[in-house]
Amino acid sequence: MAGGPFAMVPAALPPRMFAAVRAVLFVLALAPFAELVRLGATGGLGANPVEFVLRWLGTWTLVALLATLAITPLRWVTGWAWLIRLRRMLGLYAFFYGTLHVASYVWIDHFFNWADIVDDITKRPYLTFGFLAYVLMIPLAITSTNAMVRRVGGRNWQRLHRIVYLVAVLGVLHYWYHKLAKNDLETPTIYALVLGALLGARLLRWMGRRRAIVPAATSQRQGRRDSPAKS
Repeated sequence: MAGGPFAMVPAALPPRMFAAVRAVLFVLALAPFAELVRLGATGGLGANPVEFVLRWLGTWTLVALLATLAITPLRWVTGWAWLIRLRRMLGLYAFFYGTLHVASYVWIDHFFNWADIVDDITKRPYLTFGFLAYVLMIPLAITSTNAMVRRVGGRNWQRLHRIVYLVAVLGVLHYWYHKLAKNDLETPTIYALVLGALLGARLLRWMGRRRAIVPAATSQRQGRRDSPAKS
């Protein structure tokens, strides 16, 4: 368990305390959707409500996705093992907002004009990246239940869910190219730096483990060579 101020919170929360934390996080993650509904009901969507809705939902998709990726490094730093049990909910919220984002594009922006939608996706890079990101999120959402983990197998499930790293990269590229057309890269740069830090933390940890494994394997081989032969 990590020391310092993090030691004030136990690595494993009692069931009631964890249920309370999960309930608070559930409400907080749902708050952006509730606020969007409120703005829509009170005429607060601005002069271009379609663009406002698309931008709002897209932003919270990316925020929820990065929050999901932040869970593991945060657990490493704090030692709070219970954080991992919140990761699935955040991931499903990312899919929830992503689905609303795509549905809004298909419905209120293009009114199910599939020819225009396909033409847009194939000709505009930011839409291509966004479409690929959402398509890759679908199997992650479908296999998020405990039953699917058992059916797929733990090791295969872990391999499949590494796709989330590609989804996050595509999501940032989607936002980056969208803002590039408007010459406004300040916010996309922040998201890219956050994603880079989250992926970089994983890479550094993997490299550290590799450096620890190689000497151990070398030592074992050396021990076998130095041991007396069996008679």
